[in-house]
Amino acid sequence: MSAKIIDGKKVSLSVRERLKKETETFKKETGVTPGLAVVLVGNDPASAVYVRNKHRACEEIGFYSEVYELPEDTKEDEVLSLLARLNGDPKIHGILVQLPLPKQIDPDKVILSIKPEKDVDAFHPENVGRIMLGNYHFLPCTPAGVMTLLDAYGIDPAGKDCVVVGRSNIVGKPQALLLLEKNATVTVCHSRTADLASHTKRADIIVVAVGKPRFLKADMVKPGAVVIDVGINRLPDGKLCGDADFEPISEIASAITPVPGGVGPMTITMLMKNTLTAAKESVR
Repeated sequence: MSAKIIDGKKVSLSVRERLKKETETFKKETGVTPGLAVVLVGNDPASAVYVRNKHRACEEIGFYSEVYELPEDTKEDEVLSLLARLNGDPKIHGILVQLPLPKQIDPDKVILSIKPEKDVDAFHPENVGRIMLGNYHFLPCTPAGVMTLLDAYGIDPAGKDCVVVGRSNIVGKPQALLLLEKNATVTVCHSRTADLASHTKRADIIVVAVGKPRFLKADMVKPGAVVIDVGINRLPDGKLCGDADFEPISEIASAITPVPGGVGPMTITMLMKNTLTAAKESVR
């Protein structure tokens, strides 16, 4: 059996086309251009690439965008005063601070200082609480991307046994809530889970997000399961791989996301969707 490849690039392009059309209509009807501000502190090369891609996506969809690249030694209060200014700027509907931040800056303080209605990453405690209640404006971009991929491929989590491997605030926890909202039965596994394979082996859908190369092995996966790989790891030879051992698993799974080209392209696309939502909410 060979798994169906869940193509994130293809789904992402079709969602972006739709967002582009929605944005054109919104701009015509309201005279408002959705605006996103991205703040990058320091010189992490991976973060710099993400920021460039976000700026490019804004241009492509028809958003206004501002990028702030601040030096590594920027003080916390300088970042907070920039965010206060962006909070009050009517041209800016979404604010995103690229993580990780240099050690002198407390990420919790930064997240708290962004107005919830401009928090397009959905990390502010108010937005996290809204997700818990199922009454949200925005969803964290990666878990929302996973749900969009499942939907695009007709994979309905309702009544399914779903296992999320990883419990981060950015992916694991919100992913579990979104699957639960779609009527799945959800187990969250993590580094302290005893006998992880006993959980993953009975899952109909596995979402793996642990940041360890090829961590999920084929003998941990039930034949016919769907495997969604959120991980992105660079191997010593420079190649990228996910948290799932792709080749052997694709022999037994019914569907699997590749790395790169699976969940990754969806993350920035969902950020664009959140920014358009924020702009729409601002004119309500």
